[in-house]
Amino acid sequence: QLAMDFPSEDIFLITASPVIKAVTNFKQVSKTLEEFDVEEQPSSLLEKRYPNIRVIQSGVKQLKSDEHKVLTEDGKEYIYEKLCLCAGAKPKLILEGNPYVLGIRDTDSAEAFQKNLAQAERIVVVGNGGIALELVYEIQGCEVIWAIKDKAIGNTFFDAGAAEFLIPKLTAEDRETPIECKRTKYTMEGSDEKERPVAAPDKPGSALGPDWHEGLDLKGTKEFSHKVHIEILCEVKKIHSQQEFLQLQQTSLTFPKEDKDAEPDKVLWPVYVELTNGKIYGCNFIVSATGVMPNVKPFLDGNDFAVGEDGGLKVDKHMHTSLPDTYAAGDICTASWEPSPVWHQMRLWTQARQMGWYAAKCMAADTLGEPIEMDFCFELFAHVTKFFNYKVVVLGKYNAQGLGLDHELMLRCTKGQEYVKVVMQNGRMVGAVLIGETDLEETFENLILNQMDLSAYGEDLLNPDIDIEDYFD
Repeated sequence: QLAMDFPSEDIFLITASPVIKAVTNFKQVSKTLEEFDVEEQPSSLLEKRYPNIRVIQSGVKQLKSDEHKVLTEDGKEYIYEKLCLCAGAKPKLILEGNPYVLGIRDTDSAEAFQKNLAQAERIVVVGNGGIALELVYEIQGCEVIWAIKDKAIGNTFFDAGAAEFLIPKLTAEDRETPIECKRTKYTMEGSDEKERPVAAPDKPGSALGPDWHEGLDLKGTKEFSHKVHIEILCEVKKIHSQQEFLQLQQTSLTFPKEDKDAEPDKVLWPVYVELTNGKIYGCNFIVSATGVMPNVKPFLDGNDFAVGEDGGLKVDKHMHTSLPDTYAAGDICTASWEPSPVWHQMRLWTQARQMGWYAAKCMAADTLGEPIEMDFCFELFAHVTKFFNYKVVVLGKYNAQGLGLDHELMLRCTKGQEYVKVVMQNGRMVGAVLIGETDLEETFENLILNQMDLSAYGEDLLNPDIDIEDYFD
């Protein structure tokens, strides 16, 4: 966006990664909903398209904001007029530095996971967000113990009702064949797999795209297709090595069978997980999918940034940080303006793309001394994704975020087909979850945006015999 707004200025993209992520197959689904793929491309493609962009492959060592200077790890320094920090977030690992604990956030860690899984008979997955959901659904031929701190799966995106709707898909033995993934994957020129530079664990690569698990062969060693056991309302209390476990003289459990309690396990595992509910399971390795934290560390030293409660750099409604000429966008920032009543920040690809585009617009407006309006994409929270092969759309305060008890829910559910939930407040729609091919997203988006009083329709709002789309067209 900057390259288009300022075709004669030099624009430097400093990145620690050898490839860049590009948005492809972009599709505006409705006013606020957008679908796209994320593709890894060699940086030369970007430089070819925009001759005023230069990609510098190096990590950032230090930011000297008072001197408008960025020092890179390769010993060079770059002076800037305006700077935008888009360094994303890094995975919150349940335990740093343990070879049996893998975090999954970028392409390198996904590949490491795939290699480990090929030899695995049982893994423990910890976490309840998007990556954990996808992972547990995709893994085959390996026992999965899934530890979640909530009552129901996927609580970042769903409520317990939606989780109930999805669970049969998770335990079904036969799978639909997933649609072939069309996006191309790039590797470094002339490098075979074995030579590919692997990012050091403390160097986060670029975040995974929305369809990251496609094209990865997520198979363990066992013959069966799918075995998942969910341990709810618990967290990891301690991780024991094989030796520590033997000294504990405790019993670990086998994989629980239906309607039976798990029995003591005779197998010796490389690593053991003790959960806060008192159970101990042995496994080949543990996947930590417990969310991310803003990657602010390289920039804080010597700079007086205002930092949000979630650890991100605070930005105002022009994506300005608290330092002059310094902006931030995506996972690294914390939106600190007064948000629209039906928008909230969530560290997702869609928001990162929108914030990046809008930050460039703000940088341009500030440079040219022009006023700028807040972009429409911040009016309504809207996200479309896929879980368990279902299309999933979440709109507004879809989980009644911040509404306290002052709201009511309406539901419609057809087992194995669709799940529709709307969040109502004072007769107006403020949020919705749509799972399956419901075709209601545009109608609901309009109803949330125009805050029409729907009390007159009562329960009929979700009556499948009434074609609500025609009604509100």
